[in-house]
Amino acid sequence: MKPYQHVAIVECDEPLLPIPEDHFAFVCPHPYAKIGAPYGNKSPFYLRDGVIQRLSEAQTTLQQHHPGWRLQIFDAYRPIAVQQYMVDYTLREVAQAKGLQPDQLTELQRQELLELVYEFWAAPSANPATPPPHSTGGAIDLTLVDETDRVVDMGSPIDELSPRSYPDHFALSEDLRDRAFHQHRQLLRSVMLAAGFQQHLNEWWHFCLGDQMWAWLTNQGTMGGVVARYGRMQDER
Repeated sequence: MKPYQHVAIVECDEPLLPIPEDHFAFVCPHPYAKIGAPYGNKSPFYLRDGVIQRLSEAQTTLQQHHPGWRLQIFDAYRPIAVQQYMVDYTLREVAQAKGLQPDQLTELQRQELLELVYEFWAAPSANPATPPPHSTGGAIDLTLVDETDRVVDMGSPIDELSPRSYPDHFALSEDLRDRAFHQHRQLLRSVMLAAGFQQHLNEWWHFCLGDQMWAWLTNQGTMGGVVARYGRMQDER
């Protein structure tokens, strides 16, 4: 278990709603649906009502400093079946990148590769006490687009399994290009945190509000006692 999974969940039953299409930018086609992830009739571009409201606040703050810029949504709600599919898909990709046959891994090789995968992907737990963050409707992966709808360069793509994904990877670099990447990441982080979100420790693109990770990160800077208000969605309980 990851540390945040020990946080208690007191479900508030807030509805899962579509993210307004006319307000934010979106990555389309959706990257996971494109490769066959089993969403069925569920849309990945859904979040809890309160999270959408805070997301709007973040974009308003962004546009006060950068008129015309928008948040671009990469991924939001993710059913557990999709989480399992993406963990399996990523495991296969990592194995192939290392010259291994995914269907011929030893148990030791499989566990070593899963350790890398689980550094960035949450385990597809069916336990209602330990839901994957994206299965709660309280987590979102996103980046920025400028006033011309051009994606702002963050120095590494979303979902890259490498240290470049860590939010502060470029913080100490003296290279001017790296410094620009860090400034872009800091801009995204600042507008999201100002709206009440918390940022994943290993992923510059992942932010959360109301789930176990959010509560655990919030408790690191307070006296503690904050619990999660979003658990696994009702239709998956």
